[in-house]
Amino acid sequence: MIETKDQFLAPVGGDRQTPDTDREVISEQIARLAKTPEQFRQIDTFMKRRTHMSQTSELALTDDMYAPYVINHGFELGKLGKVDDIRDLRTCFEQTPNGSQAPLILEIGFGMGDSLIEMAKNAPNRNFVGIEVHEPGIGRTAYLCHELGLTNLKVLSGDAIALLTNLPDEHLDAVQLYFPDPWQKKRHYKRRFVTEHRMQIVARTLKKDGIFHAATDWEHYALWMLEVLDHMAIFDNMSGKGNFTPRPDFRPQTKFEKRGFDYGRTSWDLMYRKIG
Repeated sequence: MIETKDQFLAPVGGDRQTPDTDREVISEQIARLAKTPEQFRQIDTFMKRRTHMSQTSELALTDDMYAPYVINHGFELGKLGKVDDIRDLRTCFEQTPNGSQAPLILEIGFGMGDSLIEMAKNAPNRNFVGIEVHEPGIGRTAYLCHELGLTNLKVLSGDAIALLTNLPDEHLDAVQLYFPDPWQKKRHYKRRFVTEHRMQIVARTLKKDGIFHAATDWEHYALWMLEVLDHMAIFDNMSGKGNFTPRPDFRPQTKFEKRGFDYGRTSWDLMYRKIG
């Protein structure tokens, strides 16, 4: 089958997941959110849940042997890791083969770490940092980094927005946001990571020509992100305004994503270059 550009145009109309994917309606929803008082927009984009943790995950979070893989190793289990003192991620790689000047990619919300580990293995000349709030995924990823001997991947526990706020200008080469919580209910739209306010924080930390790459399997959120990002002058849609991007080969499909395809679900990728 020959792929055509039309395959990657933004979808229009009914969605089996959500009742309302009209782009004008989504634009109005975003505009209303932007008018809400700032204190109501300063809200967590995540929900920290208590989940079962394997022995290896707990070991990686408590044994100093794994400290090289967890930037804020030793944080109190059950509580969100502190990022207040983390102001430069590049220094975390000074003693590694790549050094601190290699391209640096930050992934926000890496889950159990499978795709992030795969990307680090496939791009050994790039440095990766993953930030997550769920301890089982942080511990598992650190444990596997140690087992695989990966020196170009580190993880941490914490609030991504707080971390980004601390980082210097033009610090990152890319930011990845794969399958974030779509916060389906209207009253929760303010929790969505992709809002103009939060994306301005992301943009500040990206180098010129740096990349923001997102993926979601929730159509309303896909169109929401497209609407927000296409209207930010600092970003350029790499597939043209109004279009999604074919999944690039470097982004591995997740098990959840593959299972979704078996049931007729799809996913959308968006890639934007910082031009400001």
